Amino acid sequence: MNTVRVVSKRKIKKFILIVTISLIVITIINLSLFYFLNLKGVSSDDKIIPFKVEENDTYYTLGDKLKNNNLIKNKLVYKIYLKLHKQSDKLDVGMYPLAKNMGVKKIIETLKKGPDDDLTNNKITFREGLNIRNIVDILAKYTKYDKNEITKKISDTTYLKTLINKYWFLTDEILNKDIYYPLEGYLYPDTYQFKEDDSIEDIIDTMLLNTSNKLSIYQNSFKNQKYTYHQIITLSSIVELEASSKEDRKGVAGVFYNRLNKNMGLESDVTTYYGLKKDLTDSIKGKVYDYTPYNTRNSSLKGKLPVGPICNPSIDSIDAVLNYSKTNNYYFVADTSKKVYFAKTYDEHLNIIKKLKEQGKWNA
Repeated sequence: MNTVRVVSKRKIKKFILIVTISLIVITIINLSLFYFLNLKGVSSDDKIIPFKVEENDTYYTLGDKLKNNNLIKNKLVYKIYLKLHKQSDKLDVGMYPLAKNMGVKKIIETLKKGPDDDLTNNKITFREGLNIRNIVDILAKYTKYDKNEITKKISDTTYLKTLINKYWFLTDEILNKDIYYPLEGYLYPDTYQFKEDDSIEDIIDTMLLNTSNKLSIYQNSFKNQKYTYHQIITLSSIVELEASSKEDRKGVAGVFYNRLNKNMGLESDVTTYYGLKKDLTDSIKGKVYDYTPYNTRNSSLKGKLPVGPICNPSIDSIDAVLNYSKTNNYYFVADTSKKVYFAKTYDEHLNIIKKLKEQGKWNA
């Protein structure tokens, strides 16, 4: 009878031990899950929130600020992460580009890099060759306006007419119903400094005024062209995406003029992608020749320019179109380093492509 009791006690102790260990393991797993889940971003929103670090701020004291700005999920987890990674307290004063999708690790990495000078001074940079979709994305990320607000404003006919009356380079051509984005090509690529309370109209005005200033030296040149200013900007936008050096751009512009004069299609891939609203890295298999008012590979655009610009070109591309190279070339192709090769005949063009393939320099 005593033996049975001893065995029973042992079983009970073993059971209690197993339960205790199981609870400890479950607790550890739950705490680990809690910890790692709370390290992740608050949401998938990548909109930049200008975050200010002040004189006496430290990584540890920033916990409250980060939580109040909804940039981290949990202050305790944030501080545990700092402790585990032995993060120093050294922080530079200034503005930092944080976002809700970053998570604790990326936020700490961003803080380590130091303040963003452009953000500190409310600066936004738009590089050459961006299209309106790209610009709207950037504005929506760095300003208080969302994509729909911006797109709606820059598509409003009444608003556009006020801009046409205000700026010498804007004409009724931008109101063509086939144009995707009326201001495409006219928002000069540059670094801008916007105020926090600037309206969408203020932002667009700042960019258009810059366009006006940059292009004023060409104002008379535009008047002496066979093509309208809108058409020159359209051609410049294609040249922008087809070549990178000044000389190559002049050569490409010359090829395009020769093809237009011979009633040939420009057959530019970049117009095809834009017309399909695709990025150059996307697949457009089976749609290369589909009709859009931009696709110069479609036979309906033989001897014609697209309905409007496909990006916002640099001054070099506009200059290249106004001062193009006069040659007998009708073809060109770029290699993997963006060097452009020109040809007078299609056979010569094919031979260049063959050699580039053999050299491993063929883009396609």
